[in-house]
Amino acid sequence: MRIVVALGGNALLERGETPDAEIQEHHVLTAVEALVPVCRDHEVVLTHGNGPQVGVLALESESDPALSHGYPIDVLGSETQGMIGYWFLQALENAVPERRFATLICQTIVGEDDPAFSNPSKFVGQVHTKEEADELARQRGWEMRPDGKAWRRVVPSPVPRELVELPVIRALLEADITVICAGGGGIPVVRGADGRLSGVEAVIDKDKSAALLAEELKAEALLILTDVAAVEVGWGTPEARPIREISIAGLRAMDFPAGSMLPKIEAACSFVEATGGFAAIGRLSDASELLAGTAGTAILRR
Repeated sequence: MRIVVALGGNALLERGETPDAEIQEHHVLTAVEALVPVCRDHEVVLTHGNGPQVGVLALESESDPALSHGYPIDVLGSETQGMIGYWFLQALENAVPERRFATLICQTIVGEDDPAFSNPSKFVGQVHTKEEADELARQRGWEMRPDGKAWRRVVPSPVPRELVELPVIRALLEADITVICAGGGGIPVVRGADGRLSGVEAVIDKDKSAALLAEELKAEALLILTDVAAVEVGWGTPEARPIREISIAGLRAMDFPAGSMLPKIEAACSFVEATGGFAAIGRLSDASELLAGTAGTAILRR
């Protein structure tokens, strides 16, 4: 079975953790342990988030006295693809030496006219107090918004339209190579009237790119792995209960937080609606069980 697996940013860095390399590498090893059975038995394409990592590199870049100004977000996105891709590549090669793996730096085309550019909404980087957020906004010109009880930077999150390296990904899969690609939703680029690509300041939603990737690759399943066991009715309340199986219509009729679960739900529904395939949302440690339909939330077309 061909499966696209989308890992949330918490696969590498949990909220409030120090973003040290050693901590993130430890999380990668934990993630890979859960993914080994899936990678052994199926044709897998792995993608991942990069919001916390982009934020860390942006802060370092803006603070570097050797630079006249910080690096653009698209460049930082490419750096995180290489860094995170390397960690997963090495961990997977060590865990499943009988298989071949490749990490691919990927670009994703977005529209220059996307309304997201005038309404930044994608959280990146670490959490801050209100005072820290105000100071960063003053010093860096960053837009800061509340994320729960903390504050974080937000950047534009345009809709992914096309995956530039899709033919390369297909070729690698046909060569029986497990691919790590489109990290952070892909590096956001626009195509000019002359056909040339250029980067833009944005971070694409990883789950939406994963759904597009799964659809274009004709994958049979999309697994969206996060830090919660399942989608819940009444999330955050004493009456909260997990949803084990639900239709697209049923899921879309419910309300979910815009910055966390909603993009995952939209991505899963989009994939199932377009392909009739299987999509599930759940905890990373339950990856095999999600695929078997015994854990998480399964989204059905009916």
